[in-house]
Amino acid sequence: MVKSITTQEFNSMDKTGISVLDFNATWCGPCKMLAPVLEELSEEMAADAKFYSVDTDENPDLAKEYGIMNIPAVVVLKDGQKVDMNVGFVPKEALKDFVSKNL
Repeated sequence: MVKSITTQEFNSMDKTGISVLDFNATWCGPCKMLAPVLEELSEEMAADAKFYSVDTDENPDLAKEYGIMNIPAVVVLKDGQKVDMNVGFVPKEALKDFVSKNL
């Protein structure tokens, strides 16, 4: 399951392990296409990573912190540190490969 979070929730959460952050916005077409793909992937990879959704319009500080210039952007964190980023819509298998290589 992909959990929607705010900057405050992100700042106070446990960041150990692998976290996948989906930076998006409600008006973004490609973001809407990526959401169900991430939802499926989050269920398949629940044992390996935690998945979060971040609305860039509601949480601009968090988007700025991770250098988000375009959306959708998927950021992989390892123990709270950014290790990789993918920008734009990608099919499920490509996204799974992207996350898997950072486990």
